[in-house]
Amino acid sequence: MNRLLFFGASALTAALFAATPSIAWAQAQAFPNKVVKIVVPYTPGAVTDTAGRLVGQHLSEIWGQPVIVENRPGAGTTIGAEYVAKSAPDGYTLLFADNGTYAISPHLFTKLNYNALTDFAPITVVFRSTLVFALSNAVPAKDFKEFLAYVKANPGKIVYGSWGSGSNPHLAIEQLKRMAGLDMVHVPYKGGAPALADLMGGRVGLMLASYPLFAQHDKAGKLKVVAVAGEKRLPVRPDVPTVIESGVPGYTMISWFAMAAAAGTPAPVLDKIRADIVKVLQDPRADGFAEKYLKPQALQPGGDSREEFASLYKAEYERWGRLVKSVGAKLD
Repeated sequence: MNRLLFFGASALTAALFAATPSIAWAQAQAFPNKVVKIVVPYTPGAVTDTAGRLVGQHLSEIWGQPVIVENRPGAGTTIGAEYVAKSAPDGYTLLFADNGTYAISPHLFTKLNYNALTDFAPITVVFRSTLVFALSNAVPAKDFKEFLAYVKANPGKIVYGSWGSGSNPHLAIEQLKRMAGLDMVHVPYKGGAPALADLMGGRVGLMLASYPLFAQHDKAGKLKVVAVAGEKRLPVRPDVPTVIESGVPGYTMISWFAMAAAAGTPAPVLDKIRADIVKVLQDPRADGFAEKYLKPQALQPGGDSREEFASLYKAEYERWGRLVKSVGAKLD
């Protein structure tokens, strides 16, 4: 009798395991059949929020279901991240955030109620943003090479602004200081707008941000965009050299904005979400996401495979972790 029970239980277990892929596939086929929530860990109006709403709008058209954006800012974006990490692993609650949320903020807090590396299921990078350096007109340098020479000749004189201790620009400029042997003073602001105002007012000498933040002011002559932090020049500003070309070999800083779900979400569901995001990115229509939003702002569409994004995520998490530790930045 015991042998019969054993073999019966084994057969049932085997049947359940065999059915699991079919169940997951069926879930993917039915997904989504209700509202999908995209959590943005920033306030309304931020770049991530605007992009998240546009992506959600296009996904809603594909899925035939409402896609809403819910802003959950605070605690260095960890409030929104924790919410998604602890949500049901079914694909109906997604996190849309930049590399600051995924790879930087987790290192800025002594204790978190989630594991940034294991509690998310990476889906894809939606787009990338190459950062650029802008100078105040008060800085006596017409290009980045001259700026580097000026800082070396005047240690501690240049003040650079960022939108917070531990932010992407703060850490990126600290990396530049180390690689180029520079001495500059950091002033953290509560957001990019006040830092930008002080840059144009001459109270701050240097800032690093995505090109769209500086574009109109650069054209109006209120500041100087002098270097690109990526490996290549920007198509919209081919006249601006890279930091590498300007004399700092190996220096690159690119922000990426990506979608993820809670760990444990079935692979077929993740694959479907990723495939539909790629459809959004490859839409050739004039009012499509890439043509209307990404291209004018010099943003590069993503579409990485889940495996590629997972590899990038891990590498960036480790890279920024080392930098945060060396700088000693903390938010608690």
